[in-house]
Formats: sequence, structure tokens, C-alpha cells
Amino acid sequence: MKIVVIGGTGLIGTQVCKRLREGGHDVLSASPRSGVNAVTGEGLQTALKGADVVVDVANAPSFEDAAVLEFFEKSARNLAAAEKTAGVKHHVALSVVGTDRMLESGYFRAKMAQEEIIRKAGVPWSILRATQFFEFIGAIAQSGARGDTIRLTSAALQPIASVDVAAAMANIAVAPPTGKIEEVAGPDKQPLVSFATTYLQHTKDQRQVITDDQAGYYGAIIDDQSLTPGANPILGKIHFDQWLKSSSA
Repeated sequence: MKIVVIGGTGLIGTQVCKRLREGGHDVLSASPRSGVNAVTGEGLQTALKGADVVVDVANAPSFEDAAVLEFFEKSARNLAAAEKTAGVKHHVALSVVGTDRMLESGYFRAKMAQEEIIRKAGVPWSILRATQFFEFIGAIAQSGARGDTIRLTSAALQPIASVDVAAAMANIAVAPPTGKIEEVAGPDKQPLVSFATTYLQHTKDQRQVITDDQAGYYGAIIDDQSLTPGANPILGKIHFDQWLKSSSA
């Protein structure tokens, strides 16, 4: 099976490519670095020629509201058009748990726009919404930095190792399209402030972590349901403490 991975050189993309190749598939890692740009359309027709499946794990380089919306809308439309021309049988996209509940955020509005384009494009599809990656817990903690303290909400998260997200994406890519949105999350659900405290202790960061439910999440006030999955998500295998011990965090 020929599978094109859009964003194939990123954190998730490189791992998806590796897994699919290990499964014996013909995999093309596509990104601006390799001359394939889904936003401008450059190189798409050539890259998708003969492709059975397209996996889109690309992320926007800017999270500014207008820029991120433009990125996801243009890339989704260009991919849909190129896939129809190439006869692609399955479009698989990575999205974010909570997209439909966090529309006050420009990033989540952009992901919702991407999802809507995919659903209406006419190419068989599957969408996987993932929770936050373990690899980003440090940056999330830093977002609450106030001098020598870090103020974070006690709202629950259920983050996941990127390797588990990649495994789920690879499994979906080689299965028939579902026409559904699935969710994937880590095995542990805890308050954000707890994950951050564990991370900072592991990295020997001496700053004090303070629980402040008005601190929000990148400016948005969240609760226990905002960024956690609904019933019966796909669950990753790696626990946060295991990941910390094996990572370079």
C-alpha cells in the first residue's frame, strides 16, 4: 500500500512513517523540506500519484488566529482536491481532543474548520483526536510562569506519549476508513498542576507551582471535561512516569 504522510518530518510524522515502513508499506514522507507544501499546493499532485492513503499530521508554524486558520483551511482544501485527482481511497487526519469544546481558541476554531472540510470533501476519511503530548508538558508548565512561580489550573488532563499517538495513527491508516472521529489519550488522568509538578521535580526546576483555576490554559479557562476524552477512547500504553524515566526531559 502506498501511503503519503503529510508532515512526515515532524514529531508524529517521523514515527508514523517508521511504523508504516516496518509494516511493509511504501511510505512517502511529505513536507516543505521535501518539496511538498499542502498550503501552497506545491508538489502535491506528484506526491499523491498512485497513493492509496494520505495521513495528515502537519501542524501550523504559527498559532496566531488568522495564520493558523489559513494554514488548516488551505491545506485541507488542497489535499482534498489532489486526493480526488489521484484517486486516494482514505484520508486520515490528526486533530485535538476538545476541539468542539474550545472554540473560543483560534487554534481550535482552525482545527474545527479543517475537520469540516475533510468531512465534506468527498474522500473517505477517518479523524483521530489526540490529547496533549507528554513532550509538551514542559511548555504548558512554562505558559503559567510568573517570576519564580508557576500558576496552573487543577482541571484534568489525560496526556499521551507521542509514540502512542503515532501507533494509533498508523493502525487507522491501514484499516478501512471509518467516517468517524475517534479519540486517543494516555492511561493517566490527573490535574494539570499535578503533571506539571511531577515534570518540574523530574527536571529539578525549583520554581513553586501554585494551583490557580483562573490561570486557564493558554488564556482559556478550562474544566475537567474541556481537554479530556469522552467514553471509550483508544488508550496509550505508556504512563507519564515511565515516559519521564525514559526521555531526555
